[in-house]
Amino acid sequence: MFTDDARYRVWQQVESRGIRAFARFLPLSVFTEAACRCDRRLTSNPLNLMHLVWIGLGCALDGASSFATVLTVTFKILADVPNSPLDPESQLPHLPGRSGRRLARKAAKKKRSKHHPRRNDPTQVTEEAFAQARAHMPLDFWITLALLLADRFAQERDDMIRWKRFRLLALDGTLVNLPRYQALSDHFGTAKGGHGGRIPQARMVMLQFPLTRVPYRWAVGPKSQAERTMAEPLLDHLLKDDLLLMDRGFWSYGYFWRIAQREAFFAIREIANANLKHLQTLGPKDSLVRYLPTAPKWRKLGLPKEMVLRRIRYQVRGFRPSALITNVTDPNVISYQEWVGMTTKHEAGRVLDDAIYHRRWEIETSFRELKVSQRMKQLRGRTPGTIYYEIGAHVLLYLMVRWLMAEAAVEYGLDPLRLSFTDALREIKHMARTMVTASPQRVRNVLLPRLLRRIADYHVPLRPGRHYPRPNDTKVKDLGYGRKKQPTKLVG
Repeated sequence: MFTDDARYRVWQQVESRGIRAFARFLPLSVFTEAACRCDRRLTSNPLNLMHLVWIGLGCALDGASSFATVLTVTFKILADVPNSPLDPESQLPHLPGRSGRRLARKAAKKKRSKHHPRRNDPTQVTEEAFAQARAHMPLDFWITLALLLADRFAQERDDMIRWKRFRLLALDGTLVNLPRYQALSDHFGTAKGGHGGRIPQARMVMLQFPLTRVPYRWAVGPKSQAERTMAEPLLDHLLKDDLLLMDRGFWSYGYFWRIAQREAFFAIREIANANLKHLQTLGPKDSLVRYLPTAPKWRKLGLPKEMVLRRIRYQVRGFRPSALITNVTDPNVISYQEWVGMTTKHEAGRVLDDAIYHRRWEIETSFRELKVSQRMKQLRGRTPGTIYYEIGAHVLLYLMVRWLMAEAAVEYGLDPLRLSFTDALREIKHMARTMVTASPQRVRNVLLPRLLRRIADYHVPLRPGRHYPRPNDTKVKDLGYGRKKQPTKLVG
């Protein structure tokens, strides 16, 4: 990619103003460290990695605007402000030094095509140049940025992500619908069919702090990759005393030992036909069991042939019985009631006790907020690289919006899960144009505190026990060969 010191200085001063609410989360030092970890460097280019991130965040925040609009919208806003550093009359910013004068002389002598990546006006970069620069931006850079920010959040807000002595985490995956282009179908794969036909889909896996819904680690790839395969590298980021809540789709003896070896803990729903042998009764519906996996591959990997776990049986009213399996074997550390308290109380009008395992459902809410509120289900890219770019921007934006919501909750003594994500996102959009033209002091001392207060004004009522039925919840599933699976939700 080309280098252009004059344009770089203009973009360095102006471009990040588009989303100044997040500027303190992404200082230059964070970009530099992320680039170093990815073996990249920040060049003197108006479309370097740092500016591409700001543009991606702008597109994710304003799903109705095209990339071409986001490229120049901040410059247009500043050009309309009195005493702006951008002079609309000359179409050239007042650049100090020889480079600015030299650029002005060259622009006056030679008029370039509108498709040339270096336009005469240093405040303009064509969409063609943006497409070329974006192709050189790796997915690892987005993942590393999110990793650095999540670690900073975990350090600053450690009390908000812990339950008892455990740092609570949730793991799950989802599918993201993509535009119907052949390149995306070939790379990511398609859905099996249905009313919408064969829609390209990407698979996404996320590790999250469910008490704040802040993403911790994430991965994205083709639909053909299994969730367990994609999630396996994420387990390397678990720390001592982490408590990981998983759906039964992640049931794996290898997972269990990998988590235990990191001195972390897990909880997962029991699968059918698990080879569990009763050892000791701890209480009603609470017991220790010995897990003996039947697959020979675990012995080949040198793992122990058995594992002592705890089984907690419960039943939600209206649903078939189920059981939790965990390696937190001491009931004095986490009691039976703390595991499934929400599922055993149904008195009308009573606020139900927390059931710690069912905090796992917070990640499902996050996926909905990403896809619907943030419009990640309406991606616009036509190539795999563009899709990775857009998804990376959406996850990073979601992380920073949730961080702002956590700060608003702390400031006003609220639960971050009782604040409305949709309204917080709208307030950030409304404040964005005001922040573009405000001074740094006004942004820091007036606008940011005002934004936090407005975010804290929108509350989501607590509705314990609310259920959103799925289309096939009450239908018996035919497994073939005469086998049937009872529905999740009981009828009558």
